[in-house]
Amino acid sequence: MASSTASLSLDQLSIDTLRMLALDGVEKAKSGHPGAPLGCAPIAYELFHKVMKHNPAHSKWADRDRFVLSNGHASMLLYGTLYLTGYKVTLDDLKSFRQWGSKTPGHPEYGHTDGVEATTGPLGQGFAMGVGMAIAERHLAATYNRPNFNVVDHHTYVLCGDGDMMEGMSHEAASLAGTLGLGKLIVFYDDNLISLDGPTNWSFTEDVYKRFEAYHWHVQRVMDGNDLDALDAAVAAAKAETGKPSLIGVRTVIGYGSPLAGTNKVHGEAMSPADAAATKKFFGFPEDQSFYVPEDALNNWRQAEKRGAAQEADWNKLLAGYKAAFPDAAAEFERTQAGKLKAGWEKSIPSFPADKPMATRNAGQAVMNAIFDTVPELFGGAADLTASTKTIFKSSPHFADNPAGRNVFFGVRELAMCAEVNGMAAHGGLKPFGSTFFVFSDYAKPALRIAALMEVCSLFVFTHDSIGVGEDGPTHEPIEHLMALRAVPHMTDFRPADANETAAAWRLALERRGPCFFALTRQDLPVIDAAGRDFYVNVSKGAYVLEDAANPQVILIGTGSEVSLAQDAAKLLAGEGIKARVVSMPSWKIFEEQSAEYKASVLPTGVPKLAVEAGATLGWWKYVGTGGDVVGLDRFGASAPGKIAMAELGFTAENVAARAKKIVKAASSR
Repeated sequence: MASSTASLSLDQLSIDTLRMLALDGVEKAKSGHPGAPLGCAPIAYELFHKVMKHNPAHSKWADRDRFVLSNGHASMLLYGTLYLTGYKVTLDDLKSFRQWGSKTPGHPEYGHTDGVEATTGPLGQGFAMGVGMAIAERHLAATYNRPNFNVVDHHTYVLCGDGDMMEGMSHEAASLAGTLGLGKLIVFYDDNLISLDGPTNWSFTEDVYKRFEAYHWHVQRVMDGNDLDALDAAVAAAKAETGKPSLIGVRTVIGYGSPLAGTNKVHGEAMSPADAAATKKFFGFPEDQSFYVPEDALNNWRQAEKRGAAQEADWNKLLAGYKAAFPDAAAEFERTQAGKLKAGWEKSIPSFPADKPMATRNAGQAVMNAIFDTVPELFGGAADLTASTKTIFKSSPHFADNPAGRNVFFGVRELAMCAEVNGMAAHGGLKPFGSTFFVFSDYAKPALRIAALMEVCSLFVFTHDSIGVGEDGPTHEPIEHLMALRAVPHMTDFRPADANETAAAWRLALERRGPCFFALTRQDLPVIDAAGRDFYVNVSKGAYVLEDAANPQVILIGTGSEVSLAQDAAKLLAGEGIKARVVSMPSWKIFEEQSAEYKASVLPTGVPKLAVEAGATLGWWKYVGTGGDVVGLDRFGASAPGKIAMAELGFTAENVAARAKKIVKAASSR
């Protein structure tokens, strides 16, 4: 250890080493956020070195404590901590902060960097995902634990800042967490009085602590963020309070130790070389040496490796006893933790006769309840709309009343709901879902995007998917929503045409990697005759030929409720001697995954194409091509009974047939 740091206590030296690594990472990248790491390093040290149950050698150990850095711009704080404690993050990784292809991107990314539990940066998301992780822990503990065998028993820790507290989703998530009494959720609030623009009193003067008390949280304050004894005591008190989530507000100094300390100048940009040197001098570190790690500090941090290995070994012994005493429960626990579905589960998926029309939302409810026993990891609810979205298990209690229950009432909190679903999915052991009206996916869009970035298996069930909603009018009638979500990478879309396609879509959604959304109808739709059809195979191709004619003159492509409309139009065309192929396209995403040969077999070149969808036409032109047409909506809907709204806005078999004849005539004249 260098003489310049010899007088420091080992705790202080370890904390300051983390600070300097964060500083050097930002300085080398010439971009980043040095302020929060300099102020919050003691919190990271407290958690990863003293408090948390974690094993750096096995970052996915099922019963580890979870840590979420909600203020993800402070990513060098997390990366430095992961390196120092022994995760698969190297010093070279820290040196490549924010560079192409590095393991240390500007904000933490789940699945990209070992030890990162969630993708964060858009403020408030990590807070809400932490709530979801705590919900998952409670449910899994209630489901699998047995007397003397608490195989699920861990905490979720979140670090957030003023920006997180300002975002509306943190309010939504905190309210639900307090209502549910999530006693194993502990949130550290970096209360440093500074935001990017300047002092927080310019825009944020509420009493955060009283707000959280009103949300039924256990609230504490630590007035000096460098006081390790006070942090120790606060964590101990938070863990002792098992009936409420805990908020620990910590008064830190942003950019602590730098000439810019306490100002917004140190929030979101690299320091000047002079200021960086002055900061190193303040902490007694070599001013002319970057990424300097004193051996004593590294050895101290790396105690986490031995401690974590011992903690996991103890848990493995507990798990072995659990397997012996409760083999069936243990087998289910291990299966769900591995993300594997039960063998033969798909046999419980129902099929639907063609004798009675059914709304696809109702079909979805029938599927969910049919697979209730064979997919016990399916867990979730709606944003105060279970009666409308039909996303409720009839034989399960409410999670708030019984944590083993699988129905979650999220309240009117669409954004937090979807982020919480992401937290559950990232936690593992569950297939979580959230549900609301499709138009309200607008409220949840940031969380849907994070789900796709993380590629977690979050399920989003959106109903009331078009102008077929009817009387509620344009405020509740989605127009642009399908195209907006189809544009999100890694997001799988399902807009099934009937009950049987809905059943197939549910199977695929549970089998696929990454998030999926359903767009389901309020109104009843004809059920396609299942005779001679394998809906699972068909939907697994994304699009397929539903009805055909020899040498078709036009191809009608429909999704959802408009598929039956296309079928009716094809009959009208046949009556006039025009041969039409009808294609159902329940998933653009899956269709795009197919081979060029398959896509050409469904939508061959040289045949005019007409798409029919009660939504924005943008995007359809890549399928219908030059000479094609789209019956869609590039305006808002209207308030009227659903059938009248559909007819007035052009969604009739007669209009579809007329538009089809027009492009057939144009093609024949070329």
